[in-house]
Amino acid sequence: MAKTVKTTYFCRNCGAESPKWVGRCPQCGQWNTFVEEVVTPKAGKGLLPGSPVGDDGRRQPAEPVKISEIKAEQLPRVKLPSGELNRVLGGGLVPGSIVLIGGEPGIGKSTLVLQNVLRIRSRKVLYVSGEESPQQLRMRADRIARSHLDCETYLLCETSLEAIFTAISNHKPDLLIVDSIQTIASDALESAAGSVSQVRECAAAFLRYAKTSGTPVILIGHINKEGTLAGPKVLEHIVDAVIQFEGDRQYMYRILRSIKNRFGNTSEIGIYEMKQDGLREVTNPGEMLLTQHDAALSGTAVGVMVDGARPFLIEVQALVSTAAYGTAQRSVTGFDQRRMNMLLAVLEKRVGFKLAAKDVFLNIAGGLRVADPALDLAVTCAILSSNVDMALDNGVCMAGEVGLSGEIRPVTRIDQRISEAEKLGFNTILVPAHNLKGIDTSRATIRIVEVARVEDAFRNLFNPS
Repeated sequence: MAKTVKTTYFCRNCGAESPKWVGRCPQCGQWNTFVEEVVTPKAGKGLLPGSPVGDDGRRQPAEPVKISEIKAEQLPRVKLPSGELNRVLGGGLVPGSIVLIGGEPGIGKSTLVLQNVLRIRSRKVLYVSGEESPQQLRMRADRIARSHLDCETYLLCETSLEAIFTAISNHKPDLLIVDSIQTIASDALESAAGSVSQVRECAAAFLRYAKTSGTPVILIGHINKEGTLAGPKVLEHIVDAVIQFEGDRQYMYRILRSIKNRFGNTSEIGIYEMKQDGLREVTNPGEMLLTQHDAALSGTAVGVMVDGARPFLIEVQALVSTAAYGTAQRSVTGFDQRRMNMLLAVLEKRVGFKLAAKDVFLNIAGGLRVADPALDLAVTCAILSSNVDMALDNGVCMAGEVGLSGEIRPVTRIDQRISEAEKLGFNTILVPAHNLKGIDTSRATIRIVEVARVEDAFRNLFNPS
């Protein structure tokens, strides 16, 4: 008699199980998240290396400990060669932690990790790849770190979870890399690699290994077409840190952003530049995102934005021209189009500029996407500069949110914005009125101009006398 194949349904978002397909998950309330998978009885319950077991082969239950009896030790972090990656992690890898790095295909996740581990000298690293052959990895290593191949880095091209733990027990690495978690499968489960149950059980096995051995583990994950990490949402809850590697492949810049971090600040970001020989750290992004012009050009303004906890200056470019086909066009790159439409309405209603019959094109230089409302003032000034065909002074930058009444609203971290503009050599910065309360600006060498309304900013820019 043939063995009956048992199937069940799992929610991709929360991992909830159901014997039949349902449109809406009863646990998390998400729609169309259930997928069918083949399961076996007691799947994933076997113990893998790294699980605490007793002499009888059974898992030993943990005993509760009084919180006052636990020693509060500051664990030394594992410093990685990349300062930007250390910044996002909160100072380096914590022993026993498990970090998930996600991003679009081809964005540079594997390059980022391999480039770092090849420069580690004092630790044994095991790099597990389920997607590439050893020859492919060697070719990439020659391209990005040819002079660092004498390190203690071992490559293992394997997708079986049990075989990976066998190699771990034989080599006992100080750092484990898994590229990627969606390609790893356990023999205890009949479902395919990348399914909800496989990703959940494999991630849980690496978590047990990290916590029991004290070895930091870095998992590389895929993302789906919605832009979220592939697999169950439980994966993000299991790991200690979730780092998103993002950027447009048509441009050279990449941003490393912390979404979750149990051992650091989630506001930190790291910036890289993709080059032929790998990723290069951008320690001062303001100098690279600002275009150096020999002559003043109309339609450009420099705004001081903050992404996470890091301020940098960015150039806003605008082009305003008469509508050639009767219907005005609105085209935006790197900025929210609905917010630009709101700013155009403010300029027309509150300031008196007639832009309804004109084409407006807006671009954020460098290919970045920005969401900081403090860039509103730079956007409006760039639009006005192009409309009247008058260039702004190259030494002027600005930061301020524009309200619907035309007022300039205060923004956060204004002291950091002023300091960054001063460091890059700007001589004047426009800031919202009443935004400097409690901030000592006596040592600042940059001229600080407070503006309360949009027309005040225009008056200072085009008629400073």
